[in-house]
Amino acid sequence: MTFRTTRLRAVLTNPLAATGLVLLTVVLVAFLAALVIGWVDPHSPLEANLRNLNAPPGSPGHLLGTDNGGRDVFVRLVFGTKSTLLSAAIALGVAIALGVPAGLIAGYYGGRIDLVLDWVSSVILALPALLVLMAIIAGLGNSTWITMSALGTMMTPAVFRVIRAQVNAIRSELYIDAAKVAGLRDTRIITRHVLGVVRGPLLLMLTVLSAIAITVQTGLDFIGLGNASIITWGGMLSEGFNALYQNRLLFLWPGLAVSVTVTALFLLGNGLRDALQHSDTRSTSLRGATQRPRVTLPAVPAGPPTSEEALSVRELRIGYPAADSEPVEVVRGASLTLRQGRIMGLVGESGSGKTQTAFAVLGLLPRQARLLAGQIWLNGVDLETLPPGRRERAIRESVAYVPQEPMSNLDPAFTIGYQLTEPLRARGHGRHAARDRAAKLLSRTGIADPDRVMRCYPHQISGGMAQRVLIAGAISTEPRILIADEPTTALDVTVQGEILDLLRELRTELSMSILLVTHDLGVVADLCDDVAVMRSGEIVETGSVSEFFGKPKHAYSRELLAAVPDEDHVRAEYADAENEKAGAER
Repeated sequence: MTFRTTRLRAVLTNPLAATGLVLLTVVLVAFLAALVIGWVDPHSPLEANLRNLNAPPGSPGHLLGTDNGGRDVFVRLVFGTKSTLLSAAIALGVAIALGVPAGLIAGYYGGRIDLVLDWVSSVILALPALLVLMAIIAGLGNSTWITMSALGTMMTPAVFRVIRAQVNAIRSELYIDAAKVAGLRDTRIITRHVLGVVRGPLLLMLTVLSAIAITVQTGLDFIGLGNASIITWGGMLSEGFNALYQNRLLFLWPGLAVSVTVTALFLLGNGLRDALQHSDTRSTSLRGATQRPRVTLPAVPAGPPTSEEALSVRELRIGYPAADSEPVEVVRGASLTLRQGRIMGLVGESGSGKTQTAFAVLGLLPRQARLLAGQIWLNGVDLETLPPGRRERAIRESVAYVPQEPMSNLDPAFTIGYQLTEPLRARGHGRHAARDRAAKLLSRTGIADPDRVMRCYPHQISGGMAQRVLIAGAISTEPRILIADEPTTALDVTVQGEILDLLRELRTELSMSILLVTHDLGVVADLCDDVAVMRSGEIVETGSVSEFFGKPKHAYSRELLAAVPDEDHVRAEYADAENEKAGAER
């Protein structure tokens, strides 16, 4: 059963939602009937029989009787359904057209855009809606389009704030970073990943706003501010109120229609909320993609790197703002060099700044982070000298990323096949070509049945298989550099060994360099050629693996080796790895 089928079944089996759908179906049938009546006989709601005034319900030819003008109440009630629902649809359309894009943009980009849109929303929210509508009607007339468009504008802040809050709550999800690294544009990420997340809350909000729009439109017509030439439930309520002592039932039928419709919408909204809370397994989030603030400092005095250096990080300094003080630096003058075709292990204890350094290279630092100083040279180009668009393009074309926690980096709402083919299609591959390539990549990463896996959702595969999927997605762009952040975390020993063997083979096949972020010295001994040791935001030692395990220079490096429960075992792993390499070369 697919994800969407599960959610639909949860909605249909929810008593509140099912009741709301049944009642709303009755109203929609009346709406369709009104369209048919208006097409076949548009004058029937206006036909009057002065000899049959205020006829009781059930009289010949009149199911609900007639009004004080001799007109059929049932026909007018059905015909009023069309006008009332279309008026509410206009208000909803305006609120969605203004509120959804504004909420997505404000939540995704944040910063000044968020402040300006939030200020505009607050101003609109502070206005007395009913008085504004009355002023618009008095100045521009009682046009349904104008009045309902104004009502939709007044409802926009509600939509804006719901969407913005949802995006703010989900923007730190790791799979969005993976989408950015894959080269997807912001518009594609917003429409494919972010919009899919806010659809549920938006549906709930729409049911409430629909009820509000119907109620307000009915109220305006009831007090005489609507268009008297259009039959609506509010107009019929006003007529029934004026004839309350002649025919009390005239007030009952339109009131009942409004009550049933509003009740149906509220039941449907509450049912959707309860059903989706139990069926939706998604916990998506999105890290904002705004330009992070930068502090311009003098450039590091150094020439361009040599052709052997695939990546060169020089005197990198990253800070985060602190209240009433200078930024707190989490990376302090870090420098490292990744050479062509080599694997470098970036090691250190948790919190030492390894991931922050990797994120700086990938352009994925959180928006509040400040790049205080330093240079990042990629393929002989200083990234900080490029405009933002070219810098991002240079990174996406040359660098791929394999994150830790593989299950958190796959969107639970889409199949594996979709998530693998999406970056390929964004680069110009056709549908079938992208799918064939994705299947070949899965097969290359050791997945026995790629076609089946491509049809699966992330929760249907194991952690080790998910890591292989992420590796397949990373190499699909044929990168020159692969940054792997703890790629074997939470995997059992057997799967860990298979993943390391896969990375080693891919390095050779694709002639790429790998920056391996890890705290596992056993992995370093097994896979890496070079090591950079990081402590408290600083690179304290760099060198070959043999130098690090044989004669560590820095005291912290010796502490790391001494902290390993079986240091001799790690050194033996390194010796075995060296013997394997020597045997392979022979």
